[in-house]
Amino acid sequence: MANTTSDMFSHQSPNSTTELPDFWDNAYKTHLLGILIAIFGNFLISISLNIQKYTHVHLSQQQGSKPYYKTGIWWCAIILMGVGELGNFAAYGFAPATLIAPLGCVSVIASAVMSVIFLKETLRASDILGGALTVTGTYLLVTFAPNMSQKITAQTVRKYSVSWHFLVYLVFEIIVFCILLYLYKRKKLKHIVVVMMLVALLASVTVISVKAVSGMITESVKGSLQLSYPIFYVMVVVMVASCAFQIKFLNQAMKLFNATEVVPINFVFFTASAIIAGVVFYQEFYGLALLNIFMFLFGCLLSFLGVFLIARNRPKTKTELPFIDMGQVPGKTSSDKIQPEANNISYGSLEAEEMHLDNKDGKSVDST
Repeated sequence: MANTTSDMFSHQSPNSTTELPDFWDNAYKTHLLGILIAIFGNFLISISLNIQKYTHVHLSQQQGSKPYYKTGIWWCAIILMGVGELGNFAAYGFAPATLIAPLGCVSVIASAVMSVIFLKETLRASDILGGALTVTGTYLLVTFAPNMSQKITAQTVRKYSVSWHFLVYLVFEIIVFCILLYLYKRKKLKHIVVVMMLVALLASVTVISVKAVSGMITESVKGSLQLSYPIFYVMVVVMVASCAFQIKFLNQAMKLFNATEVVPINFVFFTASAIIAGVVFYQEFYGLALLNIFMFLFGCLLSFLGVFLIARNRPKTKTELPFIDMGQVPGKTSSDKIQPEANNISYGSLEAEEMHLDNKDGKSVDST
């Protein structure tokens, strides 16, 4: 009996010691692939943003230039952004959402570096400090991120969709979203936190649906077809709708507030909502050690501070002339410029035009 039991353990122990490292090795390779795809996608997005900015600046310096959407370089930038977003979409199929979402800071760092090199913007001390904090935070994120590997199948998504903790979270999110929307639309509360919270609540739903769709497509490519299940198309509809409304509110925020305020707040709120969505829906922190959770959240905090330092008080690039000279308009001549002198008592373009019209009316009365 002792021999048989010893033989059982002698046969099982090599299998258990070989299967466990193989599992962790495969999970590490899969996550590394997702990380690299996300970094590459965010890098392409930063290139696209700088090319678009260069196009606007270059066209604003030319007289009689054609619209930006008729230039080939602008469309190249749009294509690059599409490829970058497609890379981010694919990355969710290989790595946890709690890991992919914070890697958006790569786009902020790369955009700041390229704007200094190619657009000749000023390199500030806060940029260097913010870049160092963001790189350190990204390293901690990647090192202490959840290392669990799960297959996102239609059955898995359907099971997670009816779990009690997700339903509680969904009801809470809907209530908060309705309250914020009431304050924003009815009470006309145009505060940046209100608008960005609306974007973040939609972003959490977007992250859940994007990871579900990307994961099921990944499994289908591997040979396990998931596209025949109705839950796949439900998630596609949720993904498209949440993305559309998220872009709508984000554009409204860009109109109401400066980009230096919107960029860091959007990154912080989006990352936080993505992490909460990954923890609640996909249970990505399940079985993770307390030290790993603390270091992961600490890495997020460092990335938040770094992005805030890079984005705050960044000087705006002038893409328009400060005033309109009527003498440059064909067939129009005027001795007055719309832009008055700053030290003049009659400061304002309206009074300058009124004086010009009064003089014209006086001349017409005298001639009659």
